[in-house]
Amino acid sequence: MDSIIHYQACPCCGSTNISTVLSAKDYTVSNETFTILECANCTLRFTQDVEDEQHIGKYYQSENYISHSDTKKGIINQLYHYVRGITLKNKFKIVCSNTKKTSGALLDIGAGTGAFANFMQHAKWTVTGLEPDDTARSVAYNKFKLELQPPSTLFNIPENQFDAITMWHVLEHVHNLNGYFEAFSKILKKNGKLFIAVPNYTSHDAANYQEHWAAYDVPRHLYHFSPKSIDLLAKKFGFSVTAIQPMWYDSFYISMISEQYKNGKGNLLKACIVGFISNLKTMIDSKKCSSIIYVMSLEESKK
Repeated sequence: MDSIIHYQACPCCGSTNISTVLSAKDYTVSNETFTILECANCTLRFTQDVEDEQHIGKYYQSENYISHSDTKKGIINQLYHYVRGITLKNKFKIVCSNTKKTSGALLDIGAGTGAFANFMQHAKWTVTGLEPDDTARSVAYNKFKLELQPPSTLFNIPENQFDAITMWHVLEHVHNLNGYFEAFSKILKKNGKLFIAVPNYTSHDAANYQEHWAAYDVPRHLYHFSPKSIDLLAKKFGFSVTAIQPMWYDSFYISMISEQYKNGKGNLLKACIVGFISNLKTMIDSKKCSSIIYVMSLEESKK
C-alpha cells in the first residue's frame, strides 16, 4: 500500500545498518502487531510499516487514548489526572528556570486537550498551541476556550518568535522529524530553549517489560528514543542538549499499563516495585529514567 512507510534506512541518521529487535502489539486500538527496528549507528529504534501522516489517524480513535479524549475512566486514567496537576507545575518551573523568564512567548506542539497551554497562559505566558486531532482541539476549546491550530501552522511561523518550544511526549508521533527540527531552528529566539520529553527505551522498566512495555505504544509511536539518539538528532540540526530532567512519575504510570499488557490484568504492587527500581537506577544515572525531558539550545554558530 502506498500509505505504508517501509524504512530501508534509519529516519534519524540515514544509516542502513538497521535490524529487527522486537515485535510489539497495539493494545489500544487495533490489536495488530508491529516490528520495531534499531539503528546500530545512532541507536534510534523505530516502528516499521506504519501508516503515513494522512492515514495514521485511525490508530488514535479510542476513548482510552487519554491525550485526545481526556478520559477519567479507570483507576490508571484517574491517577494520570491527579499526577498531571503536579507535573504541570513542574513543567512550568523547568521552562522558567531554563529560559530564565517568568513570562514570554511559548509554542506548545501536540497540545492535546490544552492542559499545559492553559496553565502557561494563566502564568502570564503568551501561548500558541498546535494539535493535529480534531477531538482534542474541540475538548481544548470547550474546556479552556483555547483555539489550537493544526500542525501545518508550524511551517508558516516567522523567524525568531519564541522563547520556548515544548513537546511533551509528542516527538515520537511526528512523521516529519527532520522538517520539524529545521523549523525549530528558525522560529526559536536567539536564547530560546527547546523542551522535548520522550520515553526512554534504555530504562529499567523498558528492559523489564520488553515487547509489553507500554511506552512503545505502536504504531502511534513512530520512534523510540535513547539518550544517544536524541543527542545525535539535536546536533544534526545545530542544537545541543544543555540539561536533562527525569520524569519520575512515568516509571510508575508506564509500569502499571505494562503490567496489564503483559499479564492481562493489573498488578499495582508489582508495577510500583518495577517503577521504584527504575527510579533508583535513575538516581545513579539520570539517563536511565522511563521518560526524560531534554532541554536544548541552539549552538552559537546557528544563532
